Amino acid sequence: MELKNLAYYVDVSAFEHKALFEDCEYVFDFLKKLAVYIKQTLKPKILGVVMPGATVGNNVYVGKGSVVQPGAWIHGPAIIGENCEIRHGAYVGANTVTGDNVIIGHASEVGNAVFLNHARAPHFAFVGHSILGNNVNLGAGTKLSNLKVTGKEIEIEGIKTGLIKLGAIIGDNSSLGCNTVTQPATFIGKDVYSYPLSLLRGFIPSETIVKVRQQQENSSFDTQR
Repeated sequence: MELKNLAYYVDVSAFEHKALFEDCEYVFDFLKKLAVYIKQTLKPKILGVVMPGATVGNNVYVGKGSVVQPGAWIHGPAIIGENCEIRHGAYVGANTVTGDNVIIGHASEVGNAVFLNHARAPHFAFVGHSILGNNVNLGAGTKLSNLKVTGKEIEIEGIKTGLIKLGAIIGDNSSLGCNTVTQPATFIGKDVYSYPLSLLRGFIPSETIVKVRQQQENSSFDTQR
């Protein structure tokens, strides 16, 4: 499993907030720095459009060309890049940072999360304590679970993470099918594709297709009577 090589998963060279990842021993260590980084970096300002019916907290930056649609709520603290869409019914919780051209869509909830440029969670997604790489797309209903049912610290291959919550690290250009669920501490490389209804866990290497096989049987009414 790649735990120390951030470049295996994402290219942050074009990400405005790449300083967040400096001096991180493990790829998940940015989560430990995220709140402090936002506190030191955030200069609240609305340069985009907040439509009537949307709610934006005081500690929020919204970049040029970005639109916050009616019914969306950016609680913050949060930094939203340029040309982003925060769509109707979306909830953007604390400690969220996005790059440019990001979509957080209808009924999606995000928090303690980083979206690199062109990342998309367009419909009914949950993204917590996670990072979405460049051009990542989450199919409708995707959930990145971040908390063990025991509530205990997450360990990976005997390594204590120091984290109670750790969702998914999803590499550039990966796409998860509708209603995919990732278990806590799932690491997905670049250019990975998962079938709909997949349950993912552990480490999935780059350039992989994850296939879920299920058997469908169609019976006529007559055979069931």
